[in-house]
Amino acid sequence: MEVFVSRAVPRPRSGYRTFSRKSVAYVAGAALAAPLVLTGAARATAAEAGQYTVTSLEFTLRAGGRSCTVDADLYRPAGVDAQHPAPAVLATNGFGGSKSDGSTDAIGKAFASRGYVGLVYSGLGFGKSGCLITLDDPAIDGRAAAGLIDFLAGTRAADDGTEADYVTRDGRGDPRVGMIGGSYGGAIQMATAAVDRRVDALVPLITWNDLAYALAPNNAGTRKGVSSDTGGVFKWQWTNGFYLMGEGQTVLNAGLDPSRFNNLTCLHFASRACDTIRLLNSGRYPADRTAAMLDYARSVSPVDYLGKVKAPTLLVQGQADSLFNLNEATATYDTLKAQGTTAKMIWQAWGHSGGQVPGELDLGKGNLETSYVGQRVLAWFDRYLQHRKNTDTGPDFAYYRDWESGYGTADSVPALSQKVYLSGDGKLVDNRSKVARGSRQYANWPVPTSHSENSLAGLIGLPDPRPYDTKGTYLGWTSAPLTSPVDVVGAPKATLKVVSPKTERVQNSGDAADKLVLFAKVYDVAPDGSRTLVNRLVSPVRVPDVTRSFTVRLPGIVHRYEAGHRLEFVIAASDSAYSGNRGIKPVTVVSAPEDTGVLELPVVGGRLK
Repeated sequence: MEVFVSRAVPRPRSGYRTFSRKSVAYVAGAALAAPLVLTGAARATAAEAGQYTVTSLEFTLRAGGRSCTVDADLYRPAGVDAQHPAPAVLATNGFGGSKSDGSTDAIGKAFASRGYVGLVYSGLGFGKSGCLITLDDPAIDGRAAAGLIDFLAGTRAADDGTEADYVTRDGRGDPRVGMIGGSYGGAIQMATAAVDRRVDALVPLITWNDLAYALAPNNAGTRKGVSSDTGGVFKWQWTNGFYLMGEGQTVLNAGLDPSRFNNLTCLHFASRACDTIRLLNSGRYPADRTAAMLDYARSVSPVDYLGKVKAPTLLVQGQADSLFNLNEATATYDTLKAQGTTAKMIWQAWGHSGGQVPGELDLGKGNLETSYVGQRVLAWFDRYLQHRKNTDTGPDFAYYRDWESGYGTADSVPALSQKVYLSGDGKLVDNRSKVARGSRQYANWPVPTSHSENSLAGLIGLPDPRPYDTKGTYLGWTSAPLTSPVDVVGAPKATLKVVSPKTERVQNSGDAADKLVLFAKVYDVAPDGSRTLVNRLVSPVRVPDVTRSFTVRLPGIVHRYEAGHRLEFVIAASDSAYSGNRGIKPVTVVSAPEDTGVLELPVVGGRLK
């Protein structure tokens, strides 16, 4: 596989630091304010200060039936005027941030220093911008962003009369504009492109496809991409962290702007967002309320409106991300490709759960030109904003390989290619004929007995213990030691059948909470017996019907299992980062050569034996 190298002409460097794991990995404060490319205080050198000017602007826009003030900064490169126009880059903050946090204003500075007009703004409900938090709703947040595009088009002025007549145009009222940003600032790009066809290029980083999946995933019975019609397993730490972050904004933060207040039971969010959080926290999911929750969460998610997105899109997703995993980006990528929208995808190392490695995109080191992802971003904007048609925008799919500290490439996400079988004696075997007959059982306890990650650990300054499972509350199947390295790139899949009489009696109650919950995962077991859960990722499942076999899609990974190591496939009764089963539910797994569980993996190198 070849590693792509951009042919983009080098540009001046900017000087802004990237985030650390502590600043972005978890759920509140700076962690939610900056799940972006970079964070920390932005510092411009004297030379850089002369490359562009920065003007603070306000725009009064209608959004969601309210009049909102949008707070923005305009970055104008030196020498750009009506006779010498330049394309524009539009960006906004991650959840809880603003135009002024290091992760957002550094985007304006980085691209202004490279000749682009930058317009960076605080998203609705954050910073000094008005209105409620509406979760990147295209009809509200997307329309507000479209109003800012009108400014870039020269068809509307800021509240103080400032106009922009120096943005390259593709037609009357049609500025040439791209968008970049991460997490909350990633989904807004697709929401905007869905309602405004004037957007010319998108670079969404570490963002969601289906918010219902992100907040309460169900990795069984998916009907499209990552979406399931069965209410999933509540990701309580991440979700409540976001909710408290939004509701905890003080008068000091929000000012006295009445547009930012809803009511006493739902201060700053749209009412349906609060209803969703309350339902998930209730632990009861009746069919009608669950359907309404899924409908709402998807209405503010790309899965609902990607059919309207036509702008060329470079998706960048993080391998170390338990909030928005690689499967979400893959679902978006597959949809865009299937409908004919130009799209490419990169799986980088870092995400909401950390993972920063030397050489990854870091605008603080000025490495847009020298980092792989930075080169790809510059090439994307060169092609679709500068209209340099001979620019090589790189392969369709690329992924970071930590065992080589570089990127591999492929024409598509690798398909499932090798199978192993769950034997009754606890082994993973490579041939169905090797499966031993047998049955094994586990049961959940009233408290969590397995641990993958603690999303709150970074917030309160505590170390996060290594992943573990408590004896009697999980089942594991382990392979023989590998005779050579095995490289896995993509999302494994398991086909399972379990016996759970207590669940069977109540699973048709009309309350999804009565269905069986389990957690699937794959460990890398070293020769000394130590276990590594790759990027601490697990696959929560609310089993649709325990009388039938079901498939489980595990989170995508990029990992080398070294020679001498073993794979261990585990199903556990609980996980401390998620809600679990209602009541004690013993589970039995029966294996026989003619009828047993199967684990499939997308192997791109080596052989499971």
